Amino acid sequence: MSVSTRPAVPADGTGPAEPASAAPAGRRRWLVLLVVALAQLTVVLDATIVNIALPAAQADLAMTDAQRGAVVTVYALAFGALLLLGGRIADFWGRKRSFVVGMAGFALASALGGVATSGEMLLAARGLQGAFAALLAPAALAVLSVTFPSGRDRVRAFAVYGTIGGGGAAVGLVLGGVLTEFLSWHWCLLVNVPIAVVAIAAALPLLKESRADGDTRYDVPGAVLVTAGLASLVYGFSQAEGGWGRWDTVTFLALGVVLLAAFVAVESRTGHALLPMRVLADRTRGGAYLVAVVVGAALIGALLYLTFHFQIVWGMTPLQAGLASLPMTAAIMVTAPLVAKLLGTVGPRVLMTVGPLVAATGLLLMGTITVDGTYAAQVLPGQLLLGVGLALVFVPLQNVALLGIEARDAGVASAAVTATQQIGGSIGTAVFTAVYAAVLTGASGPQGPDPAALVEGYAWVFRAAAIGLVAAAPVAWFMIRVDRRRFTAVEPAPHLG
Repeated sequence: MSVSTRPAVPADGTGPAEPASAAPAGRRRWLVLLVVALAQLTVVLDATIVNIALPAAQADLAMTDAQRGAVVTVYALAFGALLLLGGRIADFWGRKRSFVVGMAGFALASALGGVATSGEMLLAARGLQGAFAALLAPAALAVLSVTFPSGRDRVRAFAVYGTIGGGGAAVGLVLGGVLTEFLSWHWCLLVNVPIAVVAIAAALPLLKESRADGDTRYDVPGAVLVTAGLASLVYGFSQAEGGWGRWDTVTFLALGVVLLAAFVAVESRTGHALLPMRVLADRTRGGAYLVAVVVGAALIGALLYLTFHFQIVWGMTPLQAGLASLPMTAAIMVTAPLVAKLLGTVGPRVLMTVGPLVAATGLLLMGTITVDGTYAAQVLPGQLLLGVGLALVFVPLQNVALLGIEARDAGVASAAVTATQQIGGSIGTAVFTAVYAAVLTGASGPQGPDPAALVEGYAWVFRAAAIGLVAAAPVAWFMIRVDRRRFTAVEPAPHLG
């Protein structure tokens, strides 16, 4: 039976929250966090685990290079384009229902990809994965938001969620290496099925339904505009890897900007907006979204090109490369609980300003790599600093981006957080590929690129990502304005009717 979602005022005075009946008490809420964490891990793992499997899949299915690239692009297109619509569906249709359907659909799409016998079948499966992930990801974050409406428990819960978001990609590299090396590439997709079964079995008795009340009409013009606009942007950035002057790059990026501008105009006038402008109008929340774009871009660049360096220059196997990426994840996991404690002491503004600078320092250290250098001297220190810096950002970011959101907007606001990170990843892939290509062209000799030229390209990617992170620091300093006491209030035990 669904619950009423008439907003109640939380103890810390941050604004409307979901009713107490949607926020389970005691151990039950931590079990809910475990279920949501499984869903988040599945979505985050999928990006890097599939990347590791691509070379083997291409050979097995006789795919062209264009099809191999499309395996990544079609997922990003479906996921990025449908996120805001998925968030609103979760708000109106029900967050528990959307979570379960999204998880089940993602598992079925993964199974289809895991048994694919052709490139076309794999591409179709990846598109379906992206579509269901666009429903699952905002529903999961919205469930977390209404389960932990305020206070210190909310900070701890989002610390766990942020840790998975920051470190899950590196875990995907390891798991992808293990599955590809010892089983087959098929299992890099099939592994999602048992995870989903466990998550759904736990979600059905644990999660309580919650949905928006009042006007629940869908904003069809807004949905069409934002879906087409985000799809155009993601596709335009994906094509920019081949050159920023290409007609399709310029056309789709320009079209995306025009469509999103039209979306904003429509949303500011309609009474049942897909993305209410009140969600974006808050300066602090807008600053969090901007930081999410930059950090998402830098993280993609760091992981992708560091993996290239490990495998292509240093000759590591996929498994070895994945294991070599783990120190960053370990640093995030160790730092995140400490950051959660600091959040109520120093506030998010300081943490989100210092974090990008620490992460940028780590990337600059990684920018000193050489062909004959050692992992311990040239990579490990930078990875550890990068992990610490990301934890300083990720833990407060999720809290700040969803703080004070009205109960009816929890799903779409959660989708906006994920969408900014997705767009950041697309921008990062395109920009860093362009940087790498430009440096490689200048550093290559008449016989083509040698290892030294490749390393020079990777090093400049790390430096470019560091510059982007440095730019995020003043954004956080001048835009993030939240009283630290809002993260220390103790919630009263919810009354379950």
